[in-house]
Amino acid sequence: MILHIYTIIHTLISLIAIFAGFVVLFAMLSGNRASGWTKWFLITAVATTVTGFFFPFHGVTPAIILGVITVPVFTITIYARYSRRLVGAWRWIYVIGAVMMLYFNLFVLVVQLFQKVPALHAIAPTQTESPFKLTQLTVLVASVLLGIIAVVRFHPESARAAQ
Repeated sequence: MILHIYTIIHTLISLIAIFAGFVVLFAMLSGNRASGWTKWFLITAVATTVTGFFFPFHGVTPAIILGVITVPVFTITIYARYSRRLVGAWRWIYVIGAVMMLYFNLFVLVVQLFQKVPALHAIAPTQTESPFKLTQLTVLVASVLLGIIAVVRFHPESARAAQ
């Protein structure tokens, strides 16, 4: 029962992170810092990773590996945004890190959808089938393309100077 409640909380945090991540990504595409949304995106993305480590451990899994990869990504992203204040190269480091954090959450969302939604599970029960691979590839390509556009467009210092 406690594990079930914990899973629901973890899932809700993840969904909030994804929603906030989309808001932040589209704000970056328009050169906007979206400071409040960014704060909540980073908090919930970090919380998603941290809470993921507290599920029962049954050996190293892809989820554990992704969690370990995510820790330095969010550390550098938060450092770029708040300690380095997006100055110089820290601007694009932040953008890439934020997009990666959103992508990691979307990657896990796709995995979970194909595991839990009966119609999706039926077309890709082992997650090695083409529909699953194509969905993951689409999410990856969209993330990379939007990330590149965000790096080009996100210049919050220019927007601030224009005001």
